[in-house]
Amino acid sequence: MRAGLEAHLGSRQVAKVVYGSIIGLALLLAVSGHPPSSAGMVVLLLGTAVAVGLAETYSEVVGIETSERHKVTRAEWAFLLEEAAAVAFGAGFPAVFFALAALHVLDQDTAFTVAKWTGLGLIGFYGFWAARFSGAATHHALLRGALVALVGAALIVLKSLVH
Repeated sequence: MRAGLEAHLGSRQVAKVVYGSIIGLALLLAVSGHPPSSAGMVVLLLGTAVAVGLAETYSEVVGIETSERHKVTRAEWAFLLEEAAAVAFGAGFPAVFFALAALHVLDQDTAFTVAKWTGLGLIGFYGFWAARFSGAATHHALLRGALVALVGAALIVLKSLVH
């Protein structure tokens, strides 16, 4: 498992998962004042994940074809779809908590809370490892991860105070 985690942390997928997580977190914050049902949240999050993944792929195809002046090759398609899957995973992951709420394992408020804070934790985790892999000492990496997470936490707190 450690080797798989290290391989993942060394890939470009990290950036895509973080990007997707930010989109998922923004969606959670946007609908938290007047949320749909738990099943509706699952559909909303998974639909957003698919839409963002497709938008990611489309924009990259257009970028390749305009800048490199050729059709996207099979190898490029495989790479683009892998990156789109990482974005979709990051955006859609919170749907797990709402699926549990739809099954009455969690209540919806708990699903929102867990979804927000796990997304925030993931962003902080990646911030920590980005700092470590770029040469920062452990204490500096912890600070960087905490600061990235604090920015997200401030958004969550601000949103909760406004509603």
